[in-house]
Amino acid sequence: MMSDSESRSLTAIQELIEVVAKLRDPDSGCPWDLAQTPQTLIPHIIEEAYETADAIRQGEKSAIVEELGDLLLQVVLQAQIASESSQFTLAEIADGITEKLIRRHPHVFGDVEINSVEEVNENWEKIKAAEKGITTEKPPTLASKMSRYASTLPPIAAGIKISQKAAEVNFDWESVDGVWDKFHEEMAEFEHALKHEDKAAQESELGDIMFVLIQLARWYGLDASSALQGTNQRFVQRFALVEAKCDRPLSDCSPEELDELWNQAKAMLAKQKGDRQ
Repeated sequence: MMSDSESRSLTAIQELIEVVAKLRDPDSGCPWDLAQTPQTLIPHIIEEAYETADAIRQGEKSAIVEELGDLLLQVVLQAQIASESSQFTLAEIADGITEKLIRRHPHVFGDVEINSVEEVNENWEKIKAAEKGITTEKPPTLASKMSRYASTLPPIAAGIKISQKAAEVNFDWESVDGVWDKFHEEMAEFEHALKHEDKAAQESELGDIMFVLIQLARWYGLDASSALQGTNQRFVQRFALVEAKCDRPLSDCSPEELDELWNQAKAMLAKQKGDRQ
């Protein structure tokens, strides 16, 4: 028997489906929503996923609920657009993931006995491989796995994953000194490209530098994604103080004035951090 909470959830989902369908109505819908395609919504899916992750990290209930709602909207909107051209429906999406969960959890929905998280992961990978027609006689190549990381993960996360997998099969430098040598080599090539080559070559060399920086982070046991996220947050915090301390538009300030305000902001945040410790 369905509980009140389950019944309310289904009703809420149905209301959302109806609202999205109304937004996409050709005669009375919203011009912005009607202009969207699965491709134009890709940046919004990624943005909402990151905002949801940030809300969960912050642990604020109302923010988590809001961001999960925004993320759910992207799923329903994709399904609505697809259903308009008879490609697939939200029901097919839900059926697909439900069947996958049941299939990949035979220890819950079947008679398989599993006693640890490690066994769950091992069995999950076996079932996943069987679904894709992969056998132990012909396992997927490491390059095929790397290709999937490169095409599906954010660039820094993909770089981390690819380098980790390569290192697992000893495709790596013998020591961190080799990584530093590679970094200096790539820096020189980047400088040369900036002076003598086109934009495509310059971006290629910039990518090489960023990839080597990820390798340095791995060798020193650092999280490159967390490092950049922290830098982004510190920049915004300092910039907010610069804006607060400036008595006129920043565009009216000289580089020297902005540099002084920036140093004051850094010192203020450092003092606040020291006072908390």
